[in-house]
Amino acid sequence: MITKYIKPLALVCALAPVAAAAAEYPSKPVRFVVGFAPGGGTDTTARAMANRLTELLKQQVVVDNRPGAAGNIAADIVSNAQPDGYTVLMGTIAALAINPSLYKKLNFDPVRDLAPVTLAVDSTNILVVHPTVAAKSVKDLVALAKSKPLNGGSSGVGGTGHLALELFNLQAGTKITHVPYKGGGPAMIDLLAGNINLIFATAASSVGHIKAGKINALAVTTAKRSQLVPDLPTVAEAGLAGYEANNWYGVLVPARTPAAIINRLNKEITATLNTPAVKDFLFKQGLDANPGTPESFGNYIKTETAKWAKVTKAAGLYHSN
Repeated sequence: MITKYIKPLALVCALAPVAAAAAEYPSKPVRFVVGFAPGGGTDTTARAMANRLTELLKQQVVVDNRPGAAGNIAADIVSNAQPDGYTVLMGTIAALAINPSLYKKLNFDPVRDLAPVTLAVDSTNILVVHPTVAAKSVKDLVALAKSKPLNGGSSGVGGTGHLALELFNLQAGTKITHVPYKGGGPAMIDLLAGNINLIFATAASSVGHIKAGKINALAVTTAKRSQLVPDLPTVAEAGLAGYEANNWYGVLVPARTPAAIINRLNKEITATLNTPAVKDFLFKQGLDANPGTPESFGNYIKTETAKWAKVTKAAGLYHSN
């Protein structure tokens, strides 16, 4: 008779340390891994969040920059870390939803090896054109692109600006030529000089030039209008139904991290992103705080991965590794 209790008892004993650790979490500093160098949007977001999270968790949250391979290095580090909540990833659309289609081989699987905590922010991108481009709307641009050759710059092959352009081509039936640069800064310089026709630019890099009348803004690439430029329609509103090229960041932990720890992180990160000072700071960087549940973030990653797989295939993009 006693044998029927052995397996359940063993399971309870195995889970007891995990439950205890989750109940005490956090009892030491938390490492917030960022896949890009200091100063960029991902790093700026993580640091703004880390300061407030340190207060809420009552433990130091330390930003650890591990740049390289469009965020793959950082994602790999976190996917191989102990699932105890002390190594957290600030993930991006690149590593989580685009790179699986661009790289033939990754050392991690975003869905299998990482557990979603919450979406953090949406980064508004704006379709901007040089004043010499005779287009005052998205419909004008589509008609113009079908009548003459146009080109568009980006921060590099496979970046969100590039894929926003490729999605535009795919949905509009245009063939705007992609011109890659080594960063968004050089691309913007060439747009201002009139050497290229357009860019799907970050709000941070373009709003000042838009207000100065140096470039013209046609639409935002997000699903809804941005409070940063509320008078601009979305690309979908302006004529390409269903268009959305959202540059987002979110928080993840290693797979098999206890649900209690994920829920605690979700609670405190949501509170952080809804803190007026943090929200306002991010907004001024062109970043809209948009926290949600772990489940909704996980579903969003899967949806985005499927969408960008179609775009990269249509554009003939690949990496050789």
